[in-house]
Amino acid sequence: MALTAQFLPLPDRAALSARWQALEAQADGAFFLSWTWVGAWLDSYDVRPELLAVTDEAGADVALALVGHAMMPRLLGRVATLSLNQSGDAHADRPYVEYNGLLAARGQEAAAATAAIAALGRRRDWRALRLSGIAPDSALLNLPASTKRRVDASPVYQVDLDAVRGAAGDYLSLLSANTRSQIRRAIKDHGGGLPHVARAGANEIAPWLAEMAALNSGRHADNAWDDPAFRGFVATIVEQGRASGAVDLLRFTDAGGVVGLLVNFVHCGQALNYQSAFAEPRTGKDKPGLLCHAAAVDHYAARGLSLYSLLAGKDRYKQSLSTREETLEWWVIEHFSPRLAVEALLRRVLKRPASA
Repeated sequence: MALTAQFLPLPDRAALSARWQALEAQADGAFFLSWTWVGAWLDSYDVRPELLAVTDEAGADVALALVGHAMMPRLLGRVATLSLNQSGDAHADRPYVEYNGLLAARGQEAAAATAAIAALGRRRDWRALRLSGIAPDSALLNLPASTKRRVDASPVYQVDLDAVRGAAGDYLSLLSANTRSQIRRAIKDHGGGLPHVARAGANEIAPWLAEMAALNSGRHADNAWDDPAFRGFVATIVEQGRASGAVDLLRFTDAGGVVGLLVNFVHCGQALNYQSAFAEPRTGKDKPGLLCHAAAVDHYAARGLSLYSLLAGKDRYKQSLSTREETLEWWVIEHFSPRLAVEALLRRVLKRPASA
């Protein structure tokens, strides 16, 4: 079956929603390719990416993706850049896509990627293509190019919930002695048990997210929660995903009050931790973050899910809590241009990272 890929102006929201969700029902795509994520992103930011549509001979959608086009800053000036499922604007891309790729019909993934690569190759209005948060074996990396740069790779630390249930629910037994000791000490400081877990109802979303923003205030040099647009995006995705069960806003409390809050995505039997906020430690050795994640592991294991993912990040606490891991990668693929060739030479001389 011959497939055709083309770039189209972004349809209106209702038409795009119908097409995207119809294809999603036939696909095994990641949460970050779901309409819950895509719709919330488009609703929250003033972006107009193009639609990359791969269709069959009857005109039916086989694969869809959004493609941003922007003049992005580089070492020697701005470069015409395409971005898969991103806009190319750092502010609008702050939600941070992972498990990126094409939303493709089940069994058609390879053919769809081949068609998409051909369509990208026919375009002459770009010099760089960003593929953020893709699997190391993504077929999109087969795109012919003069230069392919892996600008970052990140572990995705995870907890195997089947293993937790196999240990009779004793998650701590699967962790290192040091992590077990830290969590048990924190449990003792919190009255002898893990925090109580509550899931937000419709009327609790706004106050709980306000609490998350307050708890995160001043804790990071580049704090996404200080950005009103990002807070609006989180509110939108929680509101749109809560009713279907695709998004959880969880609040953890004990007799001493709030311990923390988490925004998690729930997709294909897996829970993905997207955002967190924790109360100040109550003692010098208190670990409210570890307690909340341990309670979330128990919560999702009891619900029968298969995996609790801490998503991409090199943080030590994620490694400490995990029982397995995989990797995501960030790539820039470039067509030849004299300016980019000079830039590559300068990077080698100056030892500048490819992401600069």
